[in-house]
Amino acid sequence: MADIFDVIADGTRRDILQILLDRSTAGERGTSVSQIVHELGASQPTVSKHLKVLREAHLVSVREEGQHRFYSLSAGPLDEVDEWLVPFLDDVAAADEETVAGLPDSAAHAADVVGRAAASAKHAWENAWWKRNGR
Repeated sequence: MADIFDVIADGTRRDILQILLDRSTAGERGTSVSQIVHELGASQPTVSKHLKVLREAHLVSVREEGQHRFYSLSAGPLDEVDEWLVPFLDDVAAADEETVAGLPDSAAHAADVVGRAAASAKHAWENAWWKRNGR
């Protein structure tokens, strides 16, 4: 099996995982390849190639109905990423608490709001750019 970090290093595969997460949160039991192709704006062979890698890494499961395949997120393998990442987040959180502790409450709140807005804007811009220019 491929290293989970190699699997999720690819932006298209992360986008596919996000699509599957969004659709499962919306209550759907699976997402067809054609739906993923439509949302990504990628070719069917490209999406199928990435789905195969995700399947082999056990990050997605597939349900077949006739000639159609429906994919669902299987987030269990991401536990390895979580276990590796959490110590770093704990260190960053501790450093942030020390920095914020020296600020007045209103300034700390403003910094948090601005930081979240900047991260959201960056994410939206990157997604729009990739959709327009392709991967």
